[in-house]
Amino acid sequence: MAVEAWRFGKVVDRMMAKLDAGEKGRYVNQFRWFLKKTEETLGRSGLRIVNLEGHPFDPGFAASPLNLEDFGPDDALFVDQMIEPVIMDDAGIVRTGTVMLRRRDS
Repeated sequence: MAVEAWRFGKVVDRMMAKLDAGEKGRYVNQFRWFLKKTEETLGRSGLRIVNLEGHPFDPGFAASPLNLEDFGPDDALFVDQMIEPVIMDDAGIVRTGTVMLRRRDS
């Protein structure tokens, strides 16, 4: 359920980016409320979503890159997009994520 809520949040983000400012304002607060309630519910279960977007890529991440073969061994990479989030609890990783990488511009 946590992964599906996260995916739904990504869809809503993309949808709101297409709305004009007047329409967007009406939905932003509802969306923030949904995200807050999702995080609270996960927190009560001892779970949290870890988003790696924007972080330098580390092969030790609990996420599988879908496009790693597109890059060379010396390329400086970062997580461009989370396809599926990492789910963790206090003991560690509950579910690994999936990411798309991008080369860091020099």
